[in-house]
Amino acid sequence: MAKKRGFEIVKKYEGKGINLPVRQTKNAAGYDLESATDFVVPSIWKFGFLNVLKFILNKGKMDEDKINEVQKSIKPVLVPTGIKAYMQEDEVMIIASRSSNPLKRGLSIPNGIGVVDADYYNNESNEGELFVQLINFFPVDYKVKKGERLAQAIFIKYLTTDSDQGGLKKRNGGFGTTGI
Repeated sequence: MAKKRGFEIVKKYEGKGINLPVRQTKNAAGYDLESATDFVVPSIWKFGFLNVLKFILNKGKMDEDKINEVQKSIKPVLVPTGIKAYMQEDEVMIIASRSSNPLKRGLSIPNGIGVVDADYYNNESNEGELFVQLINFFPVDYKVKKGERLAQAIFIKYLTTDSDQGGLKKRNGGFGTTGI
């Protein structure tokens, strides 16, 4: 029987106690994604958030080096999961935040959801390892523990338009490579 969809451990995490995602209840849509390592998600307040407020109050008048420093200091982090996902060509996997993240941990997925295309699996850059993109809006750093559930993965079939011309280029990398 051909594989339809599922999860595998990426090579660099084999033998390191990584759990494959599972659904917690019979009717749960999402498979829980865990952190592959202990990891710190820094508070956005720690480095540059006050500088962002200064930037806004100064109506954008800041030198370019300072702007770059602020942008770099409050960008999201990518928490490794140590797993990859395979699926059918007409499916996508959505990475959604766990509902407790903002309330209990101050963590949020800054782009709302993560979209993982079927051709991300086993890509040349990172073997298709899934990462959870997070930002921490609480005033203190959040220390993620290995095995902590941070997001949920949901497999979905998608539709295309009658005049779809997708598939004109081949994926040539990992995280975020089909964009800009």
